[in-house]
Amino acid sequence: MSEPDITLYRLQACPFCERVVRTLDAYDLDYQSRFVEPMHADRDVVKRLSGKRTVPAIVDENTGVTMSESANIVAYLERTYGEGEETAGGAA
Repeated sequence: MSEPDITLYRLQACPFCERVVRTLDAYDLDYQSRFVEPMHADRDVVKRLSGKRTVPAIVDENTGVTMSESANIVAYLERTYGEGEETAGGAA
């Protein structure tokens, strides 16, 4: 079985990370969690991916998107995978 196309970089017990997890689960998306170092200065893997050391960060191989900031990630997931997918003119 192949790995999921979405990777979430997160911390244990991080409320911003949990917000993204809830959204991924709500849309029944397969993803893998990568837990990162708790010390901000030690998060080099996240910095290499997103340019920042903040979590959550997400990599979506389906679309080529890499981003951080929970509000941005949730908005992206809703726009890309949610029922509110964008349609021309905003009406179906």
